[in-house]
Amino acid sequence: MLSHIRNLESPINHSPTSAAILLEPQKPVSVELAWHWQRAWQHHLLQDPSGLEAVWILQHKACYTLGRGATEDHLLFSPAQAPLPLHRIDRGGEVTHHLPGQLVVYPVLDLKRRQNDLHWYMRQLEQVVLDVLAGLDLTGERLEGLTGVWLEKRKVAAIGVGCRRWITQHGLALNVTCSLEGFDAIVPCGLAGRTVGSLNQWLPNLREVDVQPLLRCALAHRLSLNWLEPAMANLARPMI
Repeated sequence: MLSHIRNLESPINHSPTSAAILLEPQKPVSVELAWHWQRAWQHHLLQDPSGLEAVWILQHKACYTLGRGATEDHLLFSPAQAPLPLHRIDRGGEVTHHLPGQLVVYPVLDLKRRQNDLHWYMRQLEQVVLDVLAGLDLTGERLEGLTGVWLEKRKVAAIGVGCRRWITQHGLALNVTCSLEGFDAIVPCGLAGRTVGSLNQWLPNLREVDVQPLLRCALAHRLSLNWLEPAMANLARPMI
């Protein structure tokens, strides 16, 4: 059943760095729990504009999600008989598939510390993925008029964000070692005729632990983030 859960090179951002807590759960988590964490941190930043930002890098339990305005026409199954948990969440974009082997990045950031521009922000998230691929000696690309990152015309990263008073939620999903069979039950991102890919199709020995350090570095670089030491993070985090 459907559950409701409330091609240009980007320049390096030279804004002053902002302290951020990096949270990396070791086991796959549900979309509902990750969404709760993001909402709690967003509320924290709305209440305290000088508060710490946060970024999650995690994997999800297998599910499908629909953006807030997404059509169910891109589901190739009945929502009442979904093969996996199906959630409507408060991000932009159409349907996508989450599962272990896919790294999901959820930055809860104050864009007023950078640029009050969601178009700019989504281009930065794309550039984060392009930087990661470059670190793996892979050449990713943007496709004109579309959001996300492709390798040899196969989409390896999807991007969908939410924002409230310039505080972000949601982010990007990068396929690393995940099975692609579950994507056959949907029209991914509403793009009929576009193929989905996973990085291990190009690098068979690649693991998520190889990619996460590259993601950390690219996120800090492109979004002007300064990761806190773990002990400091434990002292500074709000209740979630």
